[in-house]
Amino acid sequence: MKFLHISDLHIGKKLREADFTEDQIHILEEIISIVDDTKPDGILIAGDIYDRSVPPASAVNLFDDFLTNLEKRSVKVFIVSGNHDSPERLNFGKEIMGKNSIYIAGAFKGKMDRVTLSDEYGQINIYLLPYVKPSIVSNFIKEMDLDTYEKAVQAVIEAAEINREQRNILVAHQYVTNQGIEPERSDSEVISVGGLDNIDAAVFDSFDYVALGHIHRPQKIGRETVRYCGTPLKYSFSECNHKKSVTCIQITDKNSIEVSQIPLHPIRDLRVIKDKLDHLLYDEKYISKNCDDYIHAILTDEEDIYDPIGKLRTVYSNVLILEKENTKTKVNENSKTSASGDVTKRNPLDLFEEFYQNQNNVELNDIQRKLLLDLFTELGGEIE
Repeated sequence: MKFLHISDLHIGKKLREADFTEDQIHILEEIISIVDDTKPDGILIAGDIYDRSVPPASAVNLFDDFLTNLEKRSVKVFIVSGNHDSPERLNFGKEIMGKNSIYIAGAFKGKMDRVTLSDEYGQINIYLLPYVKPSIVSNFIKEMDLDTYEKAVQAVIEAAEINREQRNILVAHQYVTNQGIEPERSDSEVISVGGLDNIDAAVFDSFDYVALGHIHRPQKIGRETVRYCGTPLKYSFSECNHKKSVTCIQITDKNSIEVSQIPLHPIRDLRVIKDKLDHLLYDEKYISKNCDDYIHAILTDEEDIYDPIGKLRTVYSNVLILEKENTKTKVNENSKTSASGDVTKRNPLDLFEEFYQNQNNVELNDIQRKLLLDLFTELGGEIE
């Protein structure tokens, strides 16, 4: 039996002023094309369907179109909510959609939903665990002290009494680590301070494959079959080097699972470009790439430039971040601050020289020093 594993669609996402709707329409259409090519039995969607709990109407319509296209192809769909989703809103129409092989676990109701499929190798149980916190699970399992995310999820799994003789798949949206080793993360993820939401991968030993959402880089956690599939698009500049994909899993008999990635191709990439302005505007190594990409530009020019972002946008229409990095912006860690020591015993020229060097990372030149010396002498007398 074959499944496609995706997650963290974040439909309705915006990065600064950039609206990702067109990008998301394209990437969801590409996923539909992958479904047509690979003919999976089901698609596992591991949470963060939307970017916020009250998504705009355009986002809801886009996901509706996506589900409709999957249903037309008779593909079973398994969905859990993520920390960005509203569980109750995602649950809307759950029973009706379940009759059309679209299974949704939005709000946790005390136990995991289970859907059982069959093939020539026997049963496959697909468990759906929406994003949960200890406080949510404690409402249903009161006899245990569930003061951590790990204890809460472990209690839910133990209550399911999973038959390890059969093949079992879990779809979940949680922060999972392996013996204290954290997954590779990016800036666009929401993780609790101090790793309080950490769950060790060993908690999921009952499952042959664990389809995870929450972390935006595709990767395994411990064993090959506990996996984050990553986002279908890059949602922060910390993801520039990510290779986005759909994860494909092929399950035959017990303990026989093949995992592969099918690459995705966005219409626009996220890129960081760093150089002098003229180079960024005219150098072939920059402008030969897609100039409609989302750009974080770092200018290294020493001199001030009038309207640099306006000039950049004549070539790069989607400049989202502009920074300057030169000798003036670098921090001089070895220098003292101008307020160090007893400033009442220091002359104003020395203080200004120190301030200027800290601010600009260069010393005053002879002409600047003479001008200041004349000015301070005129204002307050001679400087020693």
